[in-house]
Amino acid sequence: MDYYENVLGLVGHTPLVKLNRLNKGLKPLILAKMENLNPGFSVKDRIGISMIDAAERAGILKPGGTIVEATSGNTGIGLAIAASVRGYQCIFVMTDKASVEKSRYLKALGADVVITPVSAKPGTPDHYVSTARRIAAETPNSFYPDPYSHPANPEAHYRTTGPELWEQTEGKMTHFVSGIGTGGTISGTGRFLKEKNPNIRIIGADPFGSIYKTYKETGTIPETTPYLVEGIGQEVLPANAHMQYVDEVLNVSDHDSFETARQLGPIAPRHCGSRAIWTKTPSSSSSFATPANTISRNSTLTNG
Repeated sequence: MDYYENVLGLVGHTPLVKLNRLNKGLKPLILAKMENLNPGFSVKDRIGISMIDAAERAGILKPGGTIVEATSGNTGIGLAIAASVRGYQCIFVMTDKASVEKSRYLKALGADVVITPVSAKPGTPDHYVSTARRIAAETPNSFYPDPYSHPANPEAHYRTTGPELWEQTEGKMTHFVSGIGTGGTISGTGRFLKEKNPNIRIIGADPFGSIYKTYKETGTIPETTPYLVEGIGQEVLPANAHMQYVDEVLNVSDHDSFETARQLGPIAPRHCGSRAIWTKTPSSSSSFATPANTISRNSTLTNG
């Protein structure tokens, strides 16, 4: 009989789909990697398993333990699904900017959810990361994965996402486009693809108000301003944002992100969300590949 031992066996090996209408009149072949087909509906399922596996191997996460994480939603969902299979409890800290659907979904998966103000600055007690770290320190037998610095995050994409794309495109892809949040997706995938072909362009999408574009171009971290798009962009530079593998960062506005998601709605319903990337497209014949998640999680066509 052909079956998987549990739902975690369904993570990865997601197909590529051609975006026909969005690419109408343009020469490049643009493909979306359908990460929405993972059990938790996003690319973050890959790193949920990877970080838990690493913690188990290191003896950090023991039976009956509790996973505590600061999340915008998708990483929490990936962790919660893996935790439910492995028998762990979860506590997730989110800002009040995150959609209520994500919070409800995490609770449905058995997690406790703590909401903090999005206005809290990094390093202050009320910031969602500071709150998660405090809860982890106060919770016996707990594990704080921290996807912003955990090496198992980009490593998961180096081992899975990158090789899958290379094989699926028969090594013919010329560009990889991804949002940048924790930095794991673009860093791990970009590293693998650059090793295979240094000429592949790795392009990051960064909301206006975030730091990545300015940091890539000047090496300085600017003061951030608010934006509506969830889950990508940063106020500080995460350890997992390995910008040496990124060739270019393009700013995307909230308006263009939301409008592109609407354009994709009739084409690929539920396959992308408000973080869909809008970017200039080369006129030459090229092949793009980009991770696509699900609109039900308010996720992104290109995630980080």
